[in-house]
Amino acid sequence: MFDAAHELLTAAKKIVVIQAENPDGDSLGSALALEEIFSDAGKEVVLYCAIDIPKYLGYISGWDRVSKDFPYDADAAVLVDTTSDALIMKALEVRGVRSFLESHPLLVIDHHQASEDVLPLTHVSLIDDTAVATTEIIYRMAVDKGFTINSQAAEQLFIGIQSDSLGLTTQNTTAASYEAAAVLVKLGANPSDIETRRREYMKKPADILAYKGELISRIEYHLEGILATVHIPWADIEEYSDRYNPSVLVLDEMRLVDTVKVAIAIKTYPDGKLTGKIRANLPIAHHVAGFFGGGGHEYSAGFKVFETYDKVMSELVDAVNKTVVEYESAVS
Repeated sequence: MFDAAHELLTAAKKIVVIQAENPDGDSLGSALALEEIFSDAGKEVVLYCAIDIPKYLGYISGWDRVSKDFPYDADAAVLVDTTSDALIMKALEVRGVRSFLESHPLLVIDHHQASEDVLPLTHVSLIDDTAVATTEIIYRMAVDKGFTINSQAAEQLFIGIQSDSLGLTTQNTTAASYEAAAVLVKLGANPSDIETRRREYMKKPADILAYKGELISRIEYHLEGILATVHIPWADIEEYSDRYNPSVLVLDEMRLVDTVKVAIAIKTYPDGKLTGKIRANLPIAHHVAGFFGGGGHEYSAGFKVFETYDKVMSELVDAVNKTVVEYESAVS
């Protein structure tokens, strides 16, 4: 599984690691761990993301090494935690980046189920949608190919696995996920220290708590309570997202409402872009996202489109209704 990726990485002297434009604990942990692993293997590594890393990820040591300046003198690129063209749109709009990626070796490491919006660039794929996180795949690759996992890389890989599995509790967490986490603790990851730092960065000022109450008051229910949605307009994103991801404030609580089977936070942007973050209580989130060219996991997925809010909402209600009916008919 790892041979083609290993061959590409071995041939490169300078590597740029690219994150998708929705950085989270798994994508940042992946990028930072690869920086440690490749550096120990004698490579020069540059971390790149076209947007700023959100401040709530500041508990992850090394977040400030991620640059918005693309290193055109690199020999190869690694894209982590996405296979979607739409999720590196800003990077591809930067002069010279698309040309670089079309003319240099590109490795894509991801754990999401493929969407229709597949990356239109020649690349080597290292994709496993049974893994709970991209960091779990990187861990497996490092072990399989004999890369050194130093204590800092162990911490970053552990953080990525913990982040995407919500503390090893999500439905797609496996025994392999626990085994990887255990080995990473042996190699130097300290769960208590990580959690202490994370809790410090997760503390909310009073205005964020008040905003959470406002978001809760905006939740709308559809299909007799089966679908819960909340709209997060650009004004909210601009005011709050640098300090706290608005959708994270309410999504899991929306999913805990007794009638809800699918919860979706919808963000709208001034350029006409609309994103949807989906959390589900049935294994259908990736199918709902697929209606809009998105993808992800059975219980957690997302999509990005350029459409009006009203049009997407109408289509979303239909998509959720169709998906729920089909799933329940299949299991009955």
